Amino acid sequence: MTSTNTSPAIEIKGLKKTYAASKKAPEKIALHGVDLTIPRGSIFGLLGPNGAGKSTMINILAGLVNKTSGSAAICGYDITTETRQARASIGIVPQEIAMDVFFTPFQALELQAGYYGVPKAERRSMEILEALGLADKRDAYVRQLSGGMKRRLLIAKALVHNPPVLILDEPTAGVDIELRRQLWAYVEKLHAAGTTIILTTHYLEEAEALCDQIAIIHNGRIVANEPKTSLLSRLDKKVLRITPTDTLSALPESLSDLNASLSHDGHIVIEYRSGTDSVTGLLNRVKDAGVSISDLRTEEADLEDVFMALTYAGDAA
Repeated sequence: MTSTNTSPAIEIKGLKKTYAASKKAPEKIALHGVDLTIPRGSIFGLLGPNGAGKSTMINILAGLVNKTSGSAAICGYDITTETRQARASIGIVPQEIAMDVFFTPFQALELQAGYYGVPKAERRSMEILEALGLADKRDAYVRQLSGGMKRRLLIAKALVHNPPVLILDEPTAGVDIELRRQLWAYVEKLHAAGTTIILTTHYLEEAEALCDQIAIIHNGRIVANEPKTSLLSRLDKKVLRITPTDTLSALPESLSDLNASLSHDGHIVIEYRSGTDSVTGLLNRVKDAGVSISDLRTEEADLEDVFMALTYAGDAA
């Protein structure tokens, strides 16, 4: 396979991974013939519960795990037959913080650049350290860095060879809010410069804010893969929350045929679908029930609702 400018950032076809049985565990199929295409230039979210297959897929792309069958290509380069070009096209920021603590950040980046064969004249070690707020720690030993600084250094190491695709595996796990904001500001800067970003995260609000396309993997299968707006529209569920002028002791009997309830703080909460119910009609029903309205607001389904519906709801069925 030969890379072209029109090749997707990632193209996976029929990817399967089976872990052989051992004395302690039976055979496990981690990936069930996964098909997935990630377009260039996107911020792509890959979400799923623990054990869904995310890490296995990433490790196969990174060359750390051998696939059982199927194919995968990075920027058009097949990971099996064009290994060198494929690995040069991707940078991976692992979830676990693991690095040699006896190197300085500058030495760590120079060593990483050497692994990728980046000529000394083309290395950007100081530029990357400055961009990630680590310039003043250039000559400190890694063991002296805080957890947040080590997390930033992991991202720096993934960028030394200027890869067109960057995979961030839970990059903000365990970091404070300020550092999380700094990291995402830099990620958005990379994206604006043309880097394809692939994000796995347990912070669903993070994926909802940053990603323009999202795939959800569950039990080794892709159960959704579509633009974020399309994915959110899958749940045509909205909530109308009404604040009565006077405190109610019970929900009016005439509203019993609606999917309505009285919350503990005295609000009338009505679940409805925008495709079949109108807010005006619901408000008229409430007024006809003799309720005077002092305030109201509507709430739409978020990514967490979709995630739960596509994963845990399926397990319960």
